[in-house]
Amino acid sequence: MEGVDHLADERNKAEFDVEEMKIVWAGSRHAFEVSDRIARLVASDPVFEKSNRARLSRKELFKSTLRKCAHAFKRIIELRLNEEEAGRLRHFIDQPAYVDLHWGMFVPAIKGQGTEEQQKKWLSLASKMQIIGCYAQTELGHGSNVQGLETTATFDPKTDEFVIHTPTQTASKWWPGGLGKVSTHAVVYARLITNGKDYGIHGFIVQLRSLEDHSPLPNITVGDIGTKMGNGAYNSMDNGFLMFDHVRIPRDQMLMRLSKVTREGKYVPSDVPKQLVYGTMVYVRQAIVADASIALSRAVCIATRYSAVRRQFGAHNGGIETQVIDYKTQQNRLFPLLASAYAFRFVGEWLKWLYTDVTERLAASDFATLPEAHACTAGLKSLTTTATADAIEECRKLCGGHGYLWCSGLPELFAVYVPACTYEGDNVVLQLQVARFLMKTVAQLGSGKVPVGTTAYMGRAAHLLQCRSGVQKAEDWLNPDAVLEAFEARALRMAVTCAKNLSKFENQEQGFQELLADLVEAAIAHCQLIVVSKFIAKLEQDIGGKGVKKQLNNLCYIYALYLLHKYLGDFLSTNSITPKQASLANDQLRSLYSQVRPNAVALVDAFNYTDHYLNSVLGRYDGNVYPKLFEEAWKDPLNDSVVPDGYHEYLRPVLKQQLRTARL
Repeated sequence: MEGVDHLADERNKAEFDVEEMKIVWAGSRHAFEVSDRIARLVASDPVFEKSNRARLSRKELFKSTLRKCAHAFKRIIELRLNEEEAGRLRHFIDQPAYVDLHWGMFVPAIKGQGTEEQQKKWLSLASKMQIIGCYAQTELGHGSNVQGLETTATFDPKTDEFVIHTPTQTASKWWPGGLGKVSTHAVVYARLITNGKDYGIHGFIVQLRSLEDHSPLPNITVGDIGTKMGNGAYNSMDNGFLMFDHVRIPRDQMLMRLSKVTREGKYVPSDVPKQLVYGTMVYVRQAIVADASIALSRAVCIATRYSAVRRQFGAHNGGIETQVIDYKTQQNRLFPLLASAYAFRFVGEWLKWLYTDVTERLAASDFATLPEAHACTAGLKSLTTTATADAIEECRKLCGGHGYLWCSGLPELFAVYVPACTYEGDNVVLQLQVARFLMKTVAQLGSGKVPVGTTAYMGRAAHLLQCRSGVQKAEDWLNPDAVLEAFEARALRMAVTCAKNLSKFENQEQGFQELLADLVEAAIAHCQLIVVSKFIAKLEQDIGGKGVKKQLNNLCYIYALYLLHKYLGDFLSTNSITPKQASLANDQLRSLYSQVRPNAVALVDAFNYTDHYLNSVLGRYDGNVYPKLFEEAWKDPLNDSVVPDGYHEYLRPVLKQQLRTARL
């Protein structure tokens, strides 16, 4: 029934102020108001319609993406939107497109690595979109190992130019978004060679296509790498391949903030510290963690609402069946994911602060905390994206068979999201970077060097290596000190055990290779501690609104105790807790699920997602699921005719046993 809120009873159960929780989720009243206004603007514009994406061919989908991007740029100009509002507009359009890489990678690369003069020239063009750029780093044969890239940029002093060349097939640029069909320019990463010497990987601005007719420039081979996973999904993006056959560019198109090549071909590092690159890396990774909380919250919103709508079993004497959300098995799978969405949101907030802190320190030439910040952001990118990809799939299963329908919103969300596990660093490789840093930190513990930032707890190694948890009853697990000590003891003891095992090898690098699996587990333990500690720190802030803090408190301890249960082997094998204490944690977890249950729908309402943005029949705000499923079914092109196309050629001959005479 139209106009009826089928979830009204659920919303009336809420024990907290949903409007205040929306502001906590958004980060501030200002952020909430901007997001709310822009989300509604996008939802009300027919050009941004997206419910038909699965039925479009690849070419139609791509053309619709170009149309949406052009319309968005037009609206940004007409409405005079500022940078924040324009960013929100692109976000709520919710269709992967070349603009994501133009604004998210091409522009920041020039800002971070270009001189003032280069920024003045290129950013003025890029900001008006008179040129459109992408970030051409990854190659067919190398992704994570940037130092292994093969593309070359050889300086020719006779003409004052760099010659960009693809020496092998595996040196072809492969994957950059926006490259395949749209970008006019790219920041291309290549090995800088001058006077016969290889100076490693550097960035160069290279024009790829004519600004008159968009055709590729001479000696440039460029195209799209082909269809990717899912219907709609990331297929709206023109991920591309690119090959150069001795393409010449002016010397001043090398990004020269960190180093330059003189007219004579001399390589000169600049006075600007190389560590500045870390700033950009921290920025990109904090954005990825923020995206993880958004993708996860979307999936959880769909699964929670549908779990409240769906009824199955439990009817007596013809009575009403039980809501699926009331089954403990459903709560046990769903509520930790709801808690994770909030946990990732708050660690993402903290990472924004960290980025500001790193930027200020870089400006003051203070590099002391950089290795820790780099390791921390690498680990959190890996942890949150892996957990989110797994959680979206779990939410699909939580919705039963209907979750497999494209119109549930979950298959496309999964297909769009999973690349995050490999782009900007493969997740396992990133955790090994964290592990290397942890091993270095453990090795320095006796030297008087005090661990900083998220490794500060390692400075209390003497206590954490011998302490025993004081938990005696289930409620003790709601004590932040008890939870933190258990997570700190587990993380430190796992790291120390790895360090001890490493020391048994004569060759440290060989030892590292042998212990890779253990090292990844130690890194994950450290990163989970960070997320738990930042959620607890969030609760120490002044949070207003009736019942808001209590709900966040429940979610915080659900997240922590769910991890404790899931990784129980770690906690027991390191003697961080006892089996009895683990059992008490489970008792407390069940109690927390019961407390969250009446608030579950309201907690996902606090994400403030429009139906347009969610794009899910199962996750509709009004819960009117079943009539809308039929509506979507009738829209499918297969239902355009009652008798299917091909009946007379292929189906009738089978039914009538006339296959011999049929013209197949």
